[in-house]
Amino acid sequence: MPEEEVIQTEQAEQAEPPAEAAEQAEPQVVQVDEADQIDQTDEISEEEPLITPGMNWFVLRVASNKEDSVRRTLLRKIKIEGFTDLVNRILVPTEKTKTIKAGRQRITQKKLYPGYVFVEMKLEEDGRIPQDVFFLIKETTGVGDFIGTAGRPSPMSIPEIEKMLAASKAPEEAPTVKMEFTPGDAIKINEGPFENMEGTVDELLPAQGKVRVIVTIFGRATPIELEYWMIGKFDE
Repeated sequence: MPEEEVIQTEQAEQAEPPAEAAEQAEPQVVQVDEADQIDQTDEISEEEPLITPGMNWFVLRVASNKEDSVRRTLLRKIKIEGFTDLVNRILVPTEKTKTIKAGRQRITQKKLYPGYVFVEMKLEEDGRIPQDVFFLIKETTGVGDFIGTAGRPSPMSIPEIEKMLAASKAPEEAPTVKMEFTPGDAIKINEGPFENMEGTVDELLPAQGKVRVIVTIFGRATPIELEYWMIGKFDE
């Protein structure tokens, strides 16, 4: 069984937050501290409703790489101040992937919407954030503004909520190996006894972290299984 490395997190490159296109940042990898490993409330269960009655989902801009700390701080403040009837779930959707190299396993968490935190809360009848909640949120380090007009955040649409919550579901099984190849790709072997040989991807074996490729040995097409990190696309 491959040895597992410390879990790491990184920013997603392509995700865009619902209701607004985000400026994309370069991925940044940081070590996950003990609090991140214990605090998993950014994942929701299948039984939880799409929207809590009387509330709606809103998108909060936050400083880059501050998503998790903002979320933890807000949850703590809301509980201390007794505002749980006004603010419910706060999420930072992530995607877990697993890579295996030289027998070592690394699990990474990619933030799907870097620079954004999703907040489920109740507004006043005029569409404004309750004053006490507004100041609690605004006085939190790393917080920007809600998407929408001044003082009146725009609620997310049902399709946007469904997409965001689907990304926040707890994984049903262990993270799968992320493969960057597809069957038929021309590849070159960069490591091992077949180094510098060229071949074609025949089959992906993500559960094993391997790729089956077809190479020519002594004039015959021969299938061999290699760890995915040992090969590269032929045009690289």
